[in-house]
Amino acid sequence: MTKRRSEPVYTLAIGVGRALFGLLRVKPLPRGLQNLPDTGGAVLAITHFGYLDFALTEWMVWHRNRRRIRFMAKEGAFKQPIVGKLLRGMGHISVNMEHGAEAYVQAVAALRAGELLGVFPEGGVNASFTVRELKSGAIRMAAESGVPVIPIAVWGGHRLMTKNHKPAFSERFTVPVAFSVGKPISVAPDADAHQLTAELHATLQNLVDGLQRDYPEDGTGAWWQPAHLGGTAPTPEQAAVAEAERRRRRAEAKAANARK
Repeated sequence: MTKRRSEPVYTLAIGVGRALFGLLRVKPLPRGLQNLPDTGGAVLAITHFGYLDFALTEWMVWHRNRRRIRFMAKEGAFKQPIVGKLLRGMGHISVNMEHGAEAYVQAVAALRAGELLGVFPEGGVNASFTVRELKSGAIRMAAESGVPVIPIAVWGGHRLMTKNHKPAFSERFTVPVAFSVGKPISVAPDADAHQLTAELHATLQNLVDGLQRDYPEDGTGAWWQPAHLGGTAPTPEQAAVAEAERRRRRAEAKAANARK
């Protein structure tokens, strides 16, 4: 395997993440690790139920083959003084949600250079804890760069930190976090992006279903369990309404600030 260049910021971040998850005694339950490539570019299409899914996925991949993931993150995070410096130091890619062309070009270049690119094709944390409709960017970037898409489901990470719920500190100890890495999806240059995105959605939901079925803790009546499995999380419809309202308020606040 080709020797990788030194990246002190990334190495530090990995160390901090390992220390945090060790302190919380997170119980990793991985499956399908043989589907992670040891070399070459690939798009990692990851479910997004919690804010730490990116760190948990990197933790899993690092344990497997010591590879680094370049994540696509919202531009706002890069504008934060400390967080932004860390993100840039780790080689992550800033995404302007209204004008994403530049980020797309950077992502394709990274894939062609043999990097792993972490993508959350749902576009944001999904409070219903089901896989919602995906954006087609993961498939389109894979097609343009000639790399596969690796579907990855993460279940349990949202119990550490997620949208609309702040778990008590004691709830974050000894949480089982399950991972399921699906088989690589080959994407031809002329592939139908919409069709393959629909297939990716079905694959991710199937992976999530398997993790939920085999999860070692019963979530009946729990806030972290989806409604269709007996939990108290909002239904996909309820979550969509709440998200639309949140976006409306954000747009109004942005317009008001622009008028000042």
